[in-house]
Amino acid sequence: MSYRESMNDATPIDSSDSAAVTAIGHSACPHDCPSTCALDVELLSHNRIGRVRGAADNSYTAGVICAKVARYAERMYHPDRLLKPLIRAGAKGEGVWKEASFEAALDLIAEKFDRAEDKFGSETVWLNYYAGTMGLAQRDGIHRLRHAKRYSNQFDSFCTNLAWTGFTMGAGALRGSDPREMAKSDCVVIWGTNAVSTQVNVMTHAIRARKQRGAKIVVIDIYDTPTMKQADIKVLLKPGTDGAFACAVMHVLFREGLADRDYLNKYSDDPAGLESHLQDRTPEWAEAICGVPVAEIEAFARLVGTTKRTFFRLGYGFTRQRNGAVNMHAALSLAVVTGSYQYEGGGAFHSNSDIFRLDKTLLEGRKHFDPGLRWLDQSKIGRVLTGEAEALCGGPPVTAMLIQNTNPANVTPEQRKVIEGFKREDLFVAVHEQFMTDTAKLADVVLPATMFLEHDDIYRGGGNQHITLGPKLVDPPEGPKPNHHVIEELARRLGVSDYEGFGLTEREHIDFMLGKRGLGDFDSFKVDKWADLQPDFETAHYLKGFGHNDGKYRFRPDWTGTPAANRPPKRMGPQGPVDQLPDFPDHVDLIESADTDHPFRLATSPARSFLNSTFAETPASKAKEKRPELIIHPDDAAALAIADGDRVQLGNTRGEITMHARLDAGQRRGVVIHEGLWPNSAFDAGEGINTLTGADSCAPYGGTAFHDTKVWVKRA
Repeated sequence: MSYRESMNDATPIDSSDSAAVTAIGHSACPHDCPSTCALDVELLSHNRIGRVRGAADNSYTAGVICAKVARYAERMYHPDRLLKPLIRAGAKGEGVWKEASFEAALDLIAEKFDRAEDKFGSETVWLNYYAGTMGLAQRDGIHRLRHAKRYSNQFDSFCTNLAWTGFTMGAGALRGSDPREMAKSDCVVIWGTNAVSTQVNVMTHAIRARKQRGAKIVVIDIYDTPTMKQADIKVLLKPGTDGAFACAVMHVLFREGLADRDYLNKYSDDPAGLESHLQDRTPEWAEAICGVPVAEIEAFARLVGTTKRTFFRLGYGFTRQRNGAVNMHAALSLAVVTGSYQYEGGGAFHSNSDIFRLDKTLLEGRKHFDPGLRWLDQSKIGRVLTGEAEALCGGPPVTAMLIQNTNPANVTPEQRKVIEGFKREDLFVAVHEQFMTDTAKLADVVLPATMFLEHDDIYRGGGNQHITLGPKLVDPPEGPKPNHHVIEELARRLGVSDYEGFGLTEREHIDFMLGKRGLGDFDSFKVDKWADLQPDFETAHYLKGFGHNDGKYRFRPDWTGTPAANRPPKRMGPQGPVDQLPDFPDHVDLIESADTDHPFRLATSPARSFLNSTFAETPASKAKEKRPELIIHPDDAAALAIADGDRVQLGNTRGEITMHARLDAGQRRGVVIHEGLWPNSAFDAGEGINTLTGADSCAPYGGTAFHDTKVWVKRA
């Protein structure tokens, strides 16, 4: 596309604004963050951008974006960006490559896939992907090739399962109060999410409520995050104990007459049973589990019980425990017991994923989808690649892979198994990437990928209510190709390009999705930039009934029978110890508890300047984060003769790693925090933090407990 054509997707500006800027382009942040910020991008030429800013006229983004995306030019023009296809010329992981043309590299991939299929059948091929881009066209089109070729299905278990399952068990749908209503609240409870670092727009609306209404901001988390530093009230929990805290708060609400009984009787399934269940879930009981003093539990209960416009903003972080679905259900239940859903600025919100309803059948080639083919759990990739029979689900070994939008050698649990699997000589791996990630280093073929401003796509914001267009704004450098191009070209080489859904451009796929939803097309979105799909107040606040057939909120969930957004297929069945899930909101001790040999609980929380493993390559992000560190309580450090800055080892039965200690009293004793994700190469032995995390399935529908790990710690 020429620069003149790309100007159709941009707004010309007066040259007096900036001598170098010729236009402002409009897009959406593609990264795995609930904010999905609407962006204004300075265009300097046909292949160069300047600053990136939040769109001020988008009511959710409201002109604010995180610093890492504001510096996006640093990433696009990084000297280490991949620009040419590479074919391995040495041992796996040795780093010896030879350059190739894109055509030759694709020919080799197709040849290897066909050869693997001839030997083991189609399920031997795994197209492994995830959320490196949240654009629908560039992310989800990989399924079109998967289904057409009858390659192995993938069960996505990294991110959302525990949170979405816990929410829908109660509410019956994945939507909630308009997140912009935080600005109209009298109390904003930010629970289990470090919004300052990971979804900054939450803070935009919460702080507006504090400035304009005198609202209190309460932050509930496991350590003194940048978000907690902004709080009026801090609630500091031990990891995995949110359910105990929530139950004690509800106990106080019933005990002190602060539960909205009229609302409960109209909108919930068994309020009397809940009240009876909570009789012995006292603040004293909870303090022994979660570490929050009785007085703080009671004060929080009275605050939310007497403040009708309380908005519970429920994140993902507190659900990444083995009991995460139970924690989400218990936290969500507070908004029902208080009746806060009845008020503007009240209720609860986690995700709006149910409201968008874009038809991806053509994009994903679902006409050829066969749920009877084996499913591979992305979290268990280490077990899959090392040949564990249960992980292979009765199918053949995986001997050929294409990887897009993910970096499993760094981001998946049980990292030693993952690396061992990738080093198999009988495994062929092609990686389509922007940088030489830990996974790309272990590949046989590396293809260079475009970045989000260099291709067409469309985005939906789970943390808000907008579908936002992301048109191509600048030309990529010579070499990188979009995900869509790779899928289309492999389909041609593999003999399925005549199947439904192939042969269309990204824009044509976007036209189909928008048209089926009655939202216009690519060209109309170029003008409008986004569509606001927020449901009406009564629907969003469940005042027409919750999402279950009887319209009632479920205090007594059907843990294995309730539909959920990412429920595992019937062939996989319920996951984890479902028999131990509680009848009512509760604390269930499924977490990886500390013991004599592993006296600390480790959480692998997000760093402010990274986004999963993205941005870990940019100079400004690395400079701000400095080095991998273990945050440890000073009293714990003193007992281990560890001083600030000392090198420390931490480990468990899965492995051990080394980093530097940072002393901070911002968490309960016995809790250690590592903020990441740093590349594996940033650690002494080239093994990253996920060496220590486990991949066992979480009840009831799977998920990964990244923040639920027991470890020992000692001075190195």
